[in-house]
Amino acid sequence: MIIDNLRINQLSTQAYERYLAYLQAMDDRDVEAYGQFLADNITVQFNNDTPIQGGKEAVLQGLGQYWQSFAGLEHDLTNIYGSDRNYVLEALNHYVRHDGQKATVHAVAFTDLNETGQVESVRVYQDVSPVFA
Repeated sequence: MIIDNLRINQLSTQAYERYLAYLQAMDDRDVEAYGQFLADNITVQFNNDTPIQGGKEAVLQGLGQYWQSFAGLEHDLTNIYGSDRNYVLEALNHYVRHDGQKATVHAVAFTDLNETGQVESVRVYQDVSPVFA
């Protein structure tokens, strides 16, 4: 994960460190570690696709399959706006395809946490077509 380009961060130190660990679990494509951050009733939506619903297990299964469709991922953080419970991340996502080629896409993710600090909703907007071209 790259944070050298981060211009604005409005999260508390504790929330920011937790968010970095959450993003690292994604970069590591570690379904088990990522699952520790999720609420049981989480929903995840990519672009205009139908949201992944059905709770944590459905989300982890869907993301686990998606994460296997490329060889690597690294988030390059550029902006974080919001509060400790609701925030927006702007990032450059650096992907490594299975053929070794690299693709970088601009991404925005809206994340909402519940009262216990678990992620209950994520909406991601990015064009991943270069990753699968």
